[in-house]
Order: sequence, then C-alpha cells, then structure tokens
Amino acid sequence: MIAGLDIKEIVELALLLIATGALSGFLAGVFGIGGGAILVPVFYECFRIAGVPLEVRMPLCIGTSLAVIIPTSIRSFQAHYKRGAVDMAILRVWWLPIVIGVIAGSVVARYAPERLFKIVFVCVAWSAAVRLIFAREGWKLGDDLPKGPLMRVYGFCVGILSTLMGIGGGLFSNLLMTFYGRPIHQAVATSSALAVLISIPGALGYIYAGWPAAASYPAVAALQIPFALGYVSLIGAVLVMPMSLVTAPLGVRAAHAMSKRTLEVAFGCYLFIVGSRFVMSLLGGQ
Repeated sequence: MIAGLDIKEIVELALLLIATGALSGFLAGVFGIGGGAILVPVFYECFRIAGVPLEVRMPLCIGTSLAVIIPTSIRSFQAHYKRGAVDMAILRVWWLPIVIGVIAGSVVARYAPERLFKIVFVCVAWSAAVRLIFAREGWKLGDDLPKGPLMRVYGFCVGILSTLMGIGGGLFSNLLMTFYGRPIHQAVATSSALAVLISIPGALGYIYAGWPAAASYPAVAALQIPFALGYVSLIGAVLVMPMSLVTAPLGVRAAHAMSKRTLEVAFGCYLFIVGSRFVMSLLGGQ
C-alpha cells in the first residue's frame, strides 16, 4: 500500500491521470491553452486521495500543471507554426513582460488573496464567453492590439495571473487578442507559443518555492524525491505528459478544420465552463 491506497486505487488514479493528459493535450491544440484548467482540479483530487496536506496541495497542483504544460504547449506551438498561424510580432513584444510577470506571480502568490484573482478571471471569462457565443462583435476593446507601454502591461498581467492559477497563459492571451478583433484562429495559434513562455519559468519557480515542503512534511511520500521536486509531482507529470503530447497535434488539426464561427462558439463554451469551475471554488471557500 502507498499513502493508504491499495493497488486497485492506485491503478484507477493512474488511468484517470492518463485520460486527463489526453483531454488536456487535445484542448491545448484546439484553443491554444496549456490545459491547466483541466489539470489543476484533477490533480487536486488525486493529491487529496494520496494524503497530501491541504496547506501544500494547491501549490503542488499548480506547479505540476505548469510542468506538464511545457512539452504540451511546445508540441501545440510547433503544429500551429507549421501552418503559418502564429503572430511572431506579438511574441517579440510580450516575451519579456510575460516572463517578468511569471516571476512576480511567484512572489505575489504568497501575499495577495487568491479569491481576488479568481473573481477577476470569472468576470473576464464570462464576458468573453457571451461575446463569442452570441456573436457580439461590438464587444471589443479596439480594432487592433495597442502599441507601446499598454501592450507590455497586458503581457505582464498575462504572466502574473497565469502563474497564480497554473493555467498556462494561453487563456488570457486568447481573450485579449479576440477582444481586440484578432481572428480566433490566429489568437489560438499565438497563445500556444505564449503558454511556453509562461510554463517554463513558472514550473521552475514552483520547484524552488516548494523545496522546503519536503522537509516540513517528511511523512508525505508524494512530496519527497524521487516522487516530487518541490511543488512539482514527478509521478503526476509522467502519467499525464505522454498522452498530452499525442493528442495536442490532433487538437491543432481539429481547430484548423473548424469554421471561424464554430471555433468561437466552442471556445466560448469552454470559457463558460472554466469560469463556472472558479465560481464553485469561490462558493466552496477553496
């Protein structure tokens, strides 16, 4: 037995994580997101069953999610790039502000109330969902993305919010680009590249931040080497990554096969579901 679990329960958890990897990889390809919105709640339940203490459970979920997003988003970006759909000009403007935002997010997470970021996320996600699902083209911030300092501020915000929530960043950048009138296919493709910029420093930050956790909880096997590095569960990552890498290109193919309207409605529904998950988290006091 491991952490009080028998072999049957361990196999069931492993199969759940493998299936989750397949779903998160597919969504990463379809919507240009990292898949963290799917990974975090599943990791949370698995780590709860494995006996990970509440105090470190959520950071472990977020850190592991960011680690999984690294290869998945790279695979998704490569597939979108081959189709010529990625706006490299945006990447050149945003890469530094996003990395700075990721670093800042690792610091802010210790002090700022997480509920505030969830509330902001729900408001933005649901507004965008209504706009996309009901084709409210008039609901936009401008005809094109801004130039200069404001664009860099947006990049910083994408980095910091994504790190706090462990969702890879594609979701926020996708929202911004569509609110500024960019085509949904271009927004999806470019967001897949931004997820790479966020997940790598984000995962490293959670490894560093969680290093003392192993010493604080010596009896929790899930936090010890070789099962984890800081706030990154190596077992969770290894089980999820392979299928996510297989399904990410399939998601890209599906995205480019969809019409603009179909992809908008699909992404709008996804935003509504993710927003609802955060609402339930807020109401549950988690």
